[in-house]
Order: sequence, then structure tokens, then C-alpha cells
Amino acid sequence: MSALACRFCGGGGEVVLDLGVQPGCKTFPEQADPGPDPVHDLRMWLCDGCGLAQLASDPGGREEVVGLEPAALVEQGRLAVAELAAAGIVGPGRTFVEYGSPHGGSWVGGLASTGATQAGPGEAADVVVDNLGMMHDADQAAALRERIARVRPGGSLVFGFHSLAAIVDGRQWNDLRHGHFAYYSTPALTGMLESLGFTATTAWWFPLYGGTVLLVARADGVPDDTVRELVEAEDKAGVRDPEAVRVLQRAADEVTSGVRGFLETERAAGRTVWGYSAASRAVALLSRAGIGPELLPAIADGSPAKQGRRTPGTAIPIAAPAGLVAAAPESVLLFVDDLLPEVRRALPEVEAAGGTWRLPDSVAARA
Repeated sequence: MSALACRFCGGGGEVVLDLGVQPGCKTFPEQADPGPDPVHDLRMWLCDGCGLAQLASDPGGREEVVGLEPAALVEQGRLAVAELAAAGIVGPGRTFVEYGSPHGGSWVGGLASTGATQAGPGEAADVVVDNLGMMHDADQAAALRERIARVRPGGSLVFGFHSLAAIVDGRQWNDLRHGHFAYYSTPALTGMLESLGFTATTAWWFPLYGGTVLLVARADGVPDDTVRELVEAEDKAGVRDPEAVRVLQRAADEVTSGVRGFLETERAAGRTVWGYSAASRAVALLSRAGIGPELLPAIADGSPAKQGRRTPGTAIPIAAPAGLVAAAPESVLLFVDDLLPEVRRALPEVEAAGGTWRLPDSVAARA
């Protein structure tokens, strides 16, 4: 295996999570497509220089099927824009640029509602916002330089990111996926910014995905207590320590075997289990656990673009939520924890029929 180099600083490091060969999760094939589906290495690598956790290798390709935006993601965006407006970072007389995520969740409407004006293509702006966007860039150094170059003198660079500290603390191993090249901790991202002349000045923490950070940086900035406290807390949690981050490997092994054990037990007892949310994070779990239609007959998903397709690698059919309601399974395995309040409101029929919503971590703990 050739030596890897950091996508930002070019330094060395080591693999902290190895999920083996996995099908790509950018494409959900049509149900009639017999496969086989291509597989690729899926590993997380931690730089021992700048501390950036990152995808070791990627097969390339575009995101072909985009899911629905969870209500929790929309609400977090609303709250983030409100904080930026209250702090005077966006508002009347300010221009902004957004680098968004290919999965959706744009803040453009919210930013414009503050009275700020969207800058034109290629123009510099008073506020440059990256909302879960830069993690999709293979060349992290070039991507950060590009964003910095769009900031007007005296302006602000804003990042919204799912914190590596939350990923480690929540044992969220299946957040690792092809196409997501970087997994930022606050210490790593503040260091990356400082190396290019920007200083993180303030930060907010939100509960989305177990911990999402909104970080503001300026060329002439001075960090406040919110930044210093986040950096200190995340360093204490070990976000730059390979041994601490390797808890994700242990979690991956425990959850994949536990979920399979749960489904085998339910099948043996004659109880039906469906899945809900054909999300990218479900792909590695199903593949590692060797779970196919014989254990999980279908996964319901609210995205019409995914309905009628199947999971890559494991060929589980993806159905509309109406199919889930009609099947009345005893359990529904929900692959995205943040969706639980939303799906319970949207599909009260599940529990009315005696079904139970279950999360992978909880069923693995019982197995």
C-alpha cells in the first residue's frame, strides 16, 4: 500500500477506521439492475500534523440520487442564520456567497431574508459561508484557499460542520462514506485557517447530528471564549489522538454484528422488520453485516427519487412510506437517528399498529 499524504498539509498519519471494501453510496441502482455493484476501500485516515481526519481514497463519481432534507437540518440552518444576523455578521448592506452541500440544506434564502445580498459568480463578498460543503473537496488546501480568496477585506468566513468530536463521542462510525473527504474537528479547522492567515473568532454549537459547529473566522480576528473552549474540549476528547478516534473501529464491529444478530432473532421469532431512510450511512452498515432482503425485506424512504431503487451491494428494495404502513412490521429500523421525531409525527400508523421504531445502536446493545 502506497504511503498516504494529508489532503491539507501533505503530512503523514495513520488509518483509524477501516471498513474494508464497500459499495459506493452515491448511486442507488434500479431494482431491476442485477449488479454486481462495484466496491472500493473505505478508510478514515488521521493526519499527525494538522489533525485533519479524512477519507483515505475515493472512487470518484457524482452523487446521482439526492434524498429529502430532514426537518432537523432545515431548523439548524434557520438557527445558524439567526445567530449570524444577531451577531451583525450578515444583514442589510452585506453581500454573501454560499458554498453549499450537494445533499441540499442551502441557507441562501435565510441569508437573503436578513437583508444581505447574494454576490454574483466569482465575486468577493463580505460573508463567505460554507455549509457542509468543503468536506466534499478532495484537495482540502485548494478548497480552503478558494474560499478565503472570495472574502472581501474585513469580511468573514463562516463554516458549518459536523464535528469529529461528536462523531467520536457518538461512535458514529458510519458517517464515513465515499465522497466525504474531510471530517473536521474545531482544533484542526482553526489550525488550517491560521496557516492561511485567518483566525477563528467565535463559534456556536448545535445538537444536529450529535454536534454541529458554526465557526466564524476573519483575517484580523481574535478568538473569543467560545472558540477557546471548543478547541480545549475537543482536544481533551482526543480528536487529534489516533487511539481515541479508533473507538469508531470498535463501534463499527459491535454495531454491525449486533444489528445482524437482532434481525436474525426477529426472523427466527417470525417477526417482520423493515428499515426506514435509505441514507448513505446505511450502506456500509448493511454491507458489513451482510444484511440483504432475507433479513430486511425493504427500506422505506420519503424521497421519490429513491423509491423503486435498491441499496447498493445488498439489493434491499426501497419503497414509499405507504408500503411500510401497509406491511405493519413489528419493528422499523431507522438508519438516521435525527429523523426519529419527524418520522413519528409523519407516520403515526406505525406505532398505532403496534410497531416500534428502533435505532441501530440500541438494537446492537440488546443483541
